[in-house]
Amino acid sequence: MPKGQERNGANRLAEAPRPNLPHPRPLSPPRIFAYVDAVARYGSMRKAASALHIVSSALNRRILDLEEELGSPLFERLPRGVRPTAAGELYLAYVRRSIRELEHVGAQIEGLRRLLRGRVRLAVAESVTGHMLPTAIARFQAQHPNVQFHVWIDGPKGLSDALATDAADLILTHDALERPQVSVLASVHQPLCALVAPGHPLEGRDGVSLRECVAYPIAMPDTTLAARALLDRALMRASFKLEPALVSNSVELTKTFARQNQAVCFQFRIAGKPDSSGMVTIPLTDPGFAQATLALATRRHRVLPVASAAFASLLEEVFETL
Repeated sequence: MPKGQERNGANRLAEAPRPNLPHPRPLSPPRIFAYVDAVARYGSMRKAASALHIVSSALNRRILDLEEELGSPLFERLPRGVRPTAAGELYLAYVRRSIRELEHVGAQIEGLRRLLRGRVRLAVAESVTGHMLPTAIARFQAQHPNVQFHVWIDGPKGLSDALATDAADLILTHDALERPQVSVLASVHQPLCALVAPGHPLEGRDGVSLRECVAYPIAMPDTTLAARALLDRALMRASFKLEPALVSNSVELTKTFARQNQAVCFQFRIAGKPDSSGMVTIPLTDPGFAQATLALATRRHRVLPVASAAFASLLEEVFETL
């Protein structure tokens, strides 16, 4: 074949349309990296295995195999848990550096796609699901319609764990996030209020104290929710007790109970909006409730995927208007 024809044939091959690429999946580090990182974070084979959804004996076997391959123990086995040895600290630094670099590469690749596709993993307190979060997601997807959201509801501990294990890119929480591994991107005061049904005797009040709520049936959040911690701190200073008719980890259940039984329940007032259920919101006047906060946070030093970083920027703008 003449050289000119050969070059033309090569050009035609180069210009041929590329087949459709599959939807990209997040870049994942070697599984053993995730195992070592989890064991170090939790300080326990059992807890790390639970977070990784594997059997603890299988996790321990993988760590032992790695230690045999390296010729040095990575973790010191203690009566209650494990801790990295000197060799383990060196290997752990390498693991975490590699994970960060892989996340950075993944974020850059995703950025090259200009947010045509992506996924935001968000763990939140139930209080933001009524108005604020759906509105923010709709606003974001109007500009980036191919970005998907995976949102789940949890209490403060579950939200913190989701960040520690990178199950979530971002969290929205009412917990006081004073932890070195957490980076708070934005926060705003969102007071804890009493909620009653329309027509309740307390309707129309500008404020109400916990003592005044005692006269009515009470629906309380359980101890897994941030609102309960605030209520318990206030009750420790009080000379009375609340005897709840209902305790639940579901805010929606406590609101439904309060609506049907002329009871009082409790909820954070998000964005100053009326409650989406039609319940009447009354500020609690006891100290501490007005200073409750809502925080947007991520894991410190985490390189967020482009879609999650862009949504975090939008939420920061939303927080400035609250």
